Amino acid sequence: MTPHVTGTVAAGPVPAEAPGEPADALLPRLSRLRERVALLVEQRSATDPTASDPLRGLYLSEEAVRHLLEPAGQGSVSQDWGPERGDRLDLLAGRLRLTELDVRILLIALAPDVERTFEPLYGYLNDDVGRRRATAGLALDLCGLPAHQAAARARFHPSAPLSALGLVVVEEPERPFLSRSLRVPDRLVAHLLGDETPDAALSGHVRPLRAPVPGEPYDEDFLLRLADRLTRVPLPVYLREHRTGDGLACAAAALRRSGRESLHFTPGGSAGQEPIAELLREARLRECAIVVSPLPENPAPLMRALTVRDVSVLFTDPRPYDPHWCDHGDPLVLDAPRLRAGAVEAWATALGAEPGPAAGPSAEPADDTMSVRERATGTGPLAHPGPGSDPTPAFDPPPGIGSPPGIGPAPGFDLAPVVAPYRLGGDRIARAARAARDLAAFDGGTLTAAHLRLAARQQSASGLERHARRIRPDVGWDDLVLPDKPLLQLHELALRARHRDRVLGEWRLSAGGGRGRGVLGLFAGDSGTGKTLSAEVVAAELGLDLYVVQLSSIVDKYVGETEKNLERIFTEADRTDAVLLFDEADSVFGKRSEVKDAHDRYANMESSYLLQRLESFDGIALLTTNLRANIDEAFTRRLDLVVDFPFPDADQRLALWRHALTHVPRADGIDPHAVARDFELAGGSIRSAVVTAAYTAAGRGAEVTTADLLEGARREYRKAGRLVPGEGTW
Repeated sequence: MTPHVTGTVAAGPVPAEAPGEPADALLPRLSRLRERVALLVEQRSATDPTASDPLRGLYLSEEAVRHLLEPAGQGSVSQDWGPERGDRLDLLAGRLRLTELDVRILLIALAPDVERTFEPLYGYLNDDVGRRRATAGLALDLCGLPAHQAAARARFHPSAPLSALGLVVVEEPERPFLSRSLRVPDRLVAHLLGDETPDAALSGHVRPLRAPVPGEPYDEDFLLRLADRLTRVPLPVYLREHRTGDGLACAAAALRRSGRESLHFTPGGSAGQEPIAELLREARLRECAIVVSPLPENPAPLMRALTVRDVSVLFTDPRPYDPHWCDHGDPLVLDAPRLRAGAVEAWATALGAEPGPAAGPSAEPADDTMSVRERATGTGPLAHPGPGSDPTPAFDPPPGIGSPPGIGPAPGFDLAPVVAPYRLGGDRIARAARAARDLAAFDGGTLTAAHLRLAARQQSASGLERHARRIRPDVGWDDLVLPDKPLLQLHELALRARHRDRVLGEWRLSAGGGRGRGVLGLFAGDSGTGKTLSAEVVAAELGLDLYVVQLSSIVDKYVGETEKNLERIFTEADRTDAVLLFDEADSVFGKRSEVKDAHDRYANMESSYLLQRLESFDGIALLTTNLRANIDEAFTRRLDLVVDFPFPDADQRLALWRHALTHVPRADGIDPHAVARDFELAGGSIRSAVVTAAYTAAGRGAEVTTADLLEGARREYRKAGRLVPGEGTW
């Protein structure tokens, strides 16, 4: 009976894979195929006069030609064969909706790759001992189908499932249709035999997508909706990410929740040379999704090739989606949710321990029944924070878990304020945790906040150095000598930077209108009063690098170029955990003026651009100026804090002199009281005076004396063009 050409192998649920080795289920299929091959060989040899000729297939004798000229009889096998249910071939057919004829052709084509005995048999049936693979004509004969049946021949068409899905390759297109060889890719044969080693063509392009760390800062509702959609309908998705890596981390978390395995594909070749066919075949064989990141400069060819309806493909990129990238089947376009800063639970998990209740007299031992989230937030039944206390618990991991022996945080180490400024996702938290443990092991001590901050900064490296000078903060609050009011404002600035996601995001106190969650501060005061130093201290408190914007790299004489340079800086700063410092900001953020000529008009355009860009900024930016009155009021309104740095009085000057002399060898009886009283110098000038005194003392090989300090102070007065006390005019 001739089998039907249409219809799928399995109706209803796909059966579970048969127990045992996958090859054990495939061998019975090949055994039944061999019986049909033997029957076809018997039928052919019964009437073939050259059947016993040892050189058959190498030449055509006169007798063989006469035999070929005789009317063709029924030379095909017509026995019906039922599929082997539950093996890998049957499961694959169910997933890819292959017909019974497709499965038989696939089995016939792969037989020589599994059992060598098929090679000489196929050579005999092909009437050519050198052609030891199945041909289209041989496959139709073994399936009992006439070679002229259009529906049967259509199964070999490039758009048919076998070829379109990369399961069977029809080779030698220059040959007549029936004599074209059929080849099954080695990756498919290996899969059917139970080997899941990826295709060699994907080496360097594909790696498994890292499973997200529990507790990473994602929008759970968004992830669940995306996971549900991916589970129900395979579809392409375009995730536009705000920061590089956000989309990849979001895709990994959503696929994790959907229970889908995934492959991370990184394009690296030129257009038309990417292993797209191998990638899609790998995804179909493993029934997994594909995540493509980052996209090439021109993603259109890649997206068109990967936009298929049977494989879930997620593209991630910071650029807005362009409909011209796909000429059919636009993907589902979504904005990847922003990663929140902090993620104490994720950091604790990555460090190899779970956060416990805050250390202190009222803290109780952690209960194993508490959830990870309860332990991270202190909301469990055993958490009893005192009035006004921070609900985020201290980090007290059990010894030796997830780190080298003897390497771990000290008891009572408070993890929350250390990791609060960092917006890391994907595998960057895990990598930072490993780096922090390695740094602690190198130092031979316990894990400290300095180790964590350094490791986190390494994971937040950026391209800002092309436009700004990076400063690794090496100062602290003890290095500041300021009145109480500006000092409190600086602490508040650090507090805003840590909790901006909670206040502006979770508590929805953002003003709307596309405004970002950035923190903006203005430091105003005379030169040398500590503005730049304060910015470095704030960066050190947050554990971030300080980037000082070089105005020479952004200001351009050509119209529009300054705005482009500023946009590059703001865009990069949005993607980086860092503090951005605009020193002498009044040169860029100056007041807009009445338009009298073209220069005024374009200067006002720059200011207007900055006003708009600051509103959407998500990072931390600090501005310093010596003349606050020169800053446009529109900028001032958008600032979170304006910190005024007063000129130091006599007591503060004395404290500055003493602080500058902390590490300097001093002679007995040195007294900076007189120089602090008589010379009105700001902190920067006092430091310069101490440096001058130190060089003087070093030159004569002695310690710094009061006379050296006095001479250093006089030098600073002279540099400023001021009258030196006690010298009169000069």
